[in-house]
Amino acid sequence: MRYADIPSSFNIASYFVDRNPAERTALLTASGPVTYGELAARANQMGNALLELGVRQGDRVLLALSDSVDFVAAWYGAQKIGAVTAEVYTFLQVKDYKYYLNYVSPAIVLADSTTVDRLREAGAPDLFSLDDPVFGRQSSTLEAAPTTKDDVAIWKFTTGSTGAPKACVLTARSPLLSFSWYAQGVLGIQPSDIVLPVPKLFFGYARDLTALFPFGVGAAGIVFPERSTVEKLFELIAEHRPTILVNVPTMMSAMVSHPAASGQDFSSLRLCTSAGEALPGELYRRWMDTFGVEVVDGIGSSEAYHIYLSNRPGQSRQGSLGQVVPGYQARVVDLDGVPVPDGEVGRLEITGETVALEYWQAPEKSAETFPRAHTVRSGDLVTRDADGFFYYQGRADDLLKVGGVWVAPAEIENCLLSHDAVVECAVVGYQEDGLTRPRAFVVVSSEVSGTELQDFVRARLAPHKYPRDVRIVSALPKTASGKLDRRALKGAN
Repeated sequence: MRYADIPSSFNIASYFVDRNPAERTALLTASGPVTYGELAARANQMGNALLELGVRQGDRVLLALSDSVDFVAAWYGAQKIGAVTAEVYTFLQVKDYKYYLNYVSPAIVLADSTTVDRLREAGAPDLFSLDDPVFGRQSSTLEAAPTTKDDVAIWKFTTGSTGAPKACVLTARSPLLSFSWYAQGVLGIQPSDIVLPVPKLFFGYARDLTALFPFGVGAAGIVFPERSTVEKLFELIAEHRPTILVNVPTMMSAMVSHPAASGQDFSSLRLCTSAGEALPGELYRRWMDTFGVEVVDGIGSSEAYHIYLSNRPGQSRQGSLGQVVPGYQARVVDLDGVPVPDGEVGRLEITGETVALEYWQAPEKSAETFPRAHTVRSGDLVTRDADGFFYYQGRADDLLKVGGVWVAPAEIENCLLSHDAVVECAVVGYQEDGLTRPRAFVVVSSEVSGTELQDFVRARLAPHKYPRDVRIVSALPKTASGKLDRRALKGAN
């Protein structure tokens, strides 16, 4: 599909929900299956309620909801009336909700029992809980607003792992093109697929792969309100027999390290996606040895809507991010935007019609990140080989200058992860006598000393790359989306 193939008049809810057969299953829940007809009716009730509460086309609706049928219905109800949706995590602190409320200035905030008290304490205006009778008394029919493919429809937030979250302003065409290019063109999503997400639905990576891309072909997603734990995921796989597992490396590591891992039946899964952070080659090997389910690793961003580099099912190259997703163009460039030769490290630049228009209220950062229309120059450092496979080399703002030489923390982390005792690790810089040194935070499965791990790295990498300080910890800090929180580690003494 190309941009020109999308009709000018386009509504996300009409395309992804209303056109599916009413009797097909859209969502699987603990209470039973929910059909497309039932989901459409509930989405229409939500849209009518928003209209009664004064929301109009182009207004922003902030969702702070646990994963549920109502989360999905509220999102599509807002889309159907032409509102702009933005979602936040349900376990944030009051100060975090204050930030989002001030930044978004939503016309309305939708909450549930998990979030309503903290949002009220944060001073949320126009705050409504889904328990409010207004959401139950509405008609289940609703005409879609006259939206177009170029209307702003979605805000996706950056993860906040390196700074305050920013909203990427995206148009209605972005989810449709991403569905066509990635979900169909790479994953080959089918009507028979059942998708289970590890991250929660506020995270666009999970929401799209669970409650948007499957709906493009009449497939089904699994929604559950509980936090994602290894035990819960094992339970859901056994109960619902999904075909696609939407995963992140942190959870993959926890799953393969679980005492019950070897007893799990993952035979229903045809693939596991991985994104959100780098997938070390050693973890890929352990996953395959334990579960035998192919991992389709890739990289995407809120700035470009979803995944733009990915391996292909049956053609995965261990340790790589894969090749360019159809519909995109990718370049590896230096700091001035000049392409570098294959094999050299540079910043990843992506061009495609799904790319955001801007960061909201950040003109200088927008100009730096979006140098041209439909182009995002990311902070991800990569190399490309002669076959067009890309390899992650870390973030530009994470590089450490040790002994006058630039060092990528990811290289040290991958080395540490090849040690049998290391489950997770992260490397950040710290200052000692005015010099930058690498410090490793390591989660282990068996007893090992910091000195042993230093010697392990020394024997495998250049001498200046070994971590001068190794700290054995019980867990690594994570952001709400499950990514490593490097800011928290950099602040550790």
